[in-house]
Amino acid sequence: MILNATNGALSEVFSSGKIAPPLVVPLPSGELILGKENIGVLVDQNGKLVQAGRICWSEAPIAVVIQKPYAIALSPRRVEIRSLRVPYPLIQTIVLHDACHLIKSNNAIVVASNNSVYGLFPVPLGAQIVQLTASGEFEEALALCKLLPPKDADLRAARERSIHTRYAHYLFENGCYEEAMDHFLASQVDITYVLSLYPSIVLPKTTTIPKPEKLMDLSPDDSSGLSDDLETLLPQPSESDENAAFEFKKTSHNTLMALIMYLQKKGYNIVEKAAAEGMEEVVLDAIGDNFTSARSKKSNKRHGNVPINSAARDMAAILDTALLQALLLTGQQSAALELLNGLNYCDVKICEELLQNGNHYAALLELYKSNLMHRESLKLLHQLVEESKRNQSHAGEFGPEAIIEYLKPLCGTDPMLVLEFSLFVLENRPTQTIELFLSGNIPADMVNAYLKQHAPNMQGRYLELMLAMNENRISANLQNEMVQISLSEVLEWYSELSAQQMWDEKAYSPTRKKLLSALESISGYNPEALLEHLPPDALFEERAILFGKMNQHELALSLYVHKLHVPELALAYCDRVYDSAVHRLPVKSSGNLYLTLLQIYLNPRKTTTYFENSIMNLVSSPNTSTQKVSSVASLKSKVGCKKIASIEGAEDMRIGASNTDTTIEESSEEGGSTIMFDQVLDLLSRRWDRINGAYALKILPRETKLQNLLPFLGPLVKKSSEAYRNSSVIKSLRQTENLQ
Repeated sequence: MILNATNGALSEVFSSGKIAPPLVVPLPSGELILGKENIGVLVDQNGKLVQAGRICWSEAPIAVVIQKPYAIALSPRRVEIRSLRVPYPLIQTIVLHDACHLIKSNNAIVVASNNSVYGLFPVPLGAQIVQLTASGEFEEALALCKLLPPKDADLRAARERSIHTRYAHYLFENGCYEEAMDHFLASQVDITYVLSLYPSIVLPKTTTIPKPEKLMDLSPDDSSGLSDDLETLLPQPSESDENAAFEFKKTSHNTLMALIMYLQKKGYNIVEKAAAEGMEEVVLDAIGDNFTSARSKKSNKRHGNVPINSAARDMAAILDTALLQALLLTGQQSAALELLNGLNYCDVKICEELLQNGNHYAALLELYKSNLMHRESLKLLHQLVEESKRNQSHAGEFGPEAIIEYLKPLCGTDPMLVLEFSLFVLENRPTQTIELFLSGNIPADMVNAYLKQHAPNMQGRYLELMLAMNENRISANLQNEMVQISLSEVLEWYSELSAQQMWDEKAYSPTRKKLLSALESISGYNPEALLEHLPPDALFEERAILFGKMNQHELALSLYVHKLHVPELALAYCDRVYDSAVHRLPVKSSGNLYLTLLQIYLNPRKTTTYFENSIMNLVSSPNTSTQKVSSVASLKSKVGCKKIASIEGAEDMRIGASNTDTTIEESSEEGGSTIMFDQVLDLLSRRWDRINGAYALKILPRETKLQNLLPFLGPLVKKSSEAYRNSSVIKSLRQTENLQ
């Protein structure tokens, strides 16, 4: 029973035995050893078990005293000494017959019989520790280390590290690899010491692998009770043929898994110290104490070209290099990739060779990337993309998109490297590559200059896509260069066909279609400069567009009609000019352009001769062509001119006073059979609402039949009548309002 002296409560622990009276022994910690016959348990002051297990004496003890960390029991025939640590092992037995008293004094245990008194003196702790270690009782030895006096704290720490090291070797050699690594951690040995147990792990060449050292002398002073004879050598990794099986076991999966656990636990502090050193260098650079940039140092470290005077980073390199190898050897590719994705100090040369031999390309890319070796990474990516194209079964692993994604963050830091490795993807993924240039803010002039020098066949493609995706991002010079590139390709194609006498003006290759589209849609090029390169007897449609850009509309229309013989193109040209003029403010009259086309149809012989001469003059003197070539519809006479009232409802577009009666008569007289009468009637009927009807009627030949003009006059008169009627109604309404 246990009586609580404070409140008087009684609690029963267990019933007493039949052979011997119950035994109660207080411990210095306040706990109790309760004995029933030959069994003892540890309980707290409330009678609850403190720890599992029980003390089993050889027979029921007469008395028990505590000499920490031991419990000493007296029985009729012997004295038993047991440890107070589970499982309470027997430490020593002393045979003493007829002993009946057991008393604890200051430095000894006194045992008395009827006629004798014995003193039991403890062996010094230092000697006990050595003895326990030598006999393989490492746990007991570590427990005794904690009992060393506080003044010997440094000595105790050294002893504990030495015992942990011995214990780790013992566990490692007996297949308890994880427990061994826990004790290596506790021993605080250098990681290179542990890695020396793994001959398959390659370390950086600058690393000195320590040989197993002698176990430190556990008793530097005489008071410890140790002897130098107790020093023993640590177990050394065997390399003999006899231990080949053991070497294989050490490098097996289980040993490597234990090593991974050990390195990961050690890694945090080591990498943190290395990162702190790097940060310190950055700060020193920032304040000017160090004239070597931190970036340069990082680069040198990463590439391994310059030795680093940094113990922390050297150790981090050893750790990460070994950890990566262990992960790969145990088949943990994803974990290896994760290691390389983060901050790491892996030795590039060793890891590069390992990853290449194992075909771990994704991890190799991350190794290059984390070490800022972007050129090597991009070369590898290019190689992998090419292999994927050849091997369809692996086509989905690496594609051009992988190169584009890798290049994106480099646009702002190394645009020239981006340009160098974008040539391949520009050919395979042109749109995505242009988007890369745009999103990365790489100047178009820089891209164009690089392509012009290194990949001229892609220059035109780039400019074309650049213009299509974002016209505002391409300068007038680049627009002009793009058109010149397309023109040179068309001229080369023209020369080949001309040499074979197979040229057809109405033949359109894809390149020529692209050129015509560019000439029509782009406004930034120089048409006068391009005209100089056109052959005089071919490429009339291109010439017509250039004349149009120079506002030489009459020359352009003449080419459509007399050289290309495609009136539809001439009409479409007039429509484009008219529509563009309508959207301008203030609106410029463009209806006279239809009259110009009408005059070309009415007097083809004269206009052909006139326009051919004008074209030759314009081409021969491009710089003054605009001043020398006059418009047929703008030949002005200073003589008094007669105003012609237009038919009401037609567009309010006037022809200048140059269109005199003399010009009209010449048109009629020379008309004859050369007049393109069908085209005249077609133009009048299709564009009656854009032509000055009065003037058109005046320049038509006298022999024109009114019946042929019905498609032109019918809608014109109808619209005029409607306009007149509407005007009359409005006028009447206004008069009514005024009267009211």
